[in-house]
Amino acid sequence: MSNTATTTAPTTDTRPKQQPRYNVILWNDEDHTFDYVIDMLQELFGFPPEKGFTIASKVNEDGKAVCLTTTLEHAELKRDQIHAFGNDPFVSQCQGSMSATIEPLE
Repeated sequence: MSNTATTTAPTTDTRPKQQPRYNVILWNDEDHTFDYVIDMLQELFGFPPEKGFTIASKVNEDGKAVCLTTTLEHAELKRDQIHAFGNDPFVSQCQGSMSATIEPLE
């Protein structure tokens, strides 16, 4: 009888690791209308008007709303696009774009 030991190779997880997720948060102000928010979300995120209205309502009621949860790089892009979207054409005293931040998903 032979004493041969069998060894098994250590298993390695070949699945790609998921990148950390971040929320893109839109902040309320008094310089932008619901129409502006809905239009911006439709243009930048591809949201239908109904989803834009839901997010605009949440921003208005709670002071902020999560627009998107994604990777850091994509969240930074979307935040920057919100900041660059421009004045609300429906409000003559509007000073610029809405404010948005990114936060790690908890």
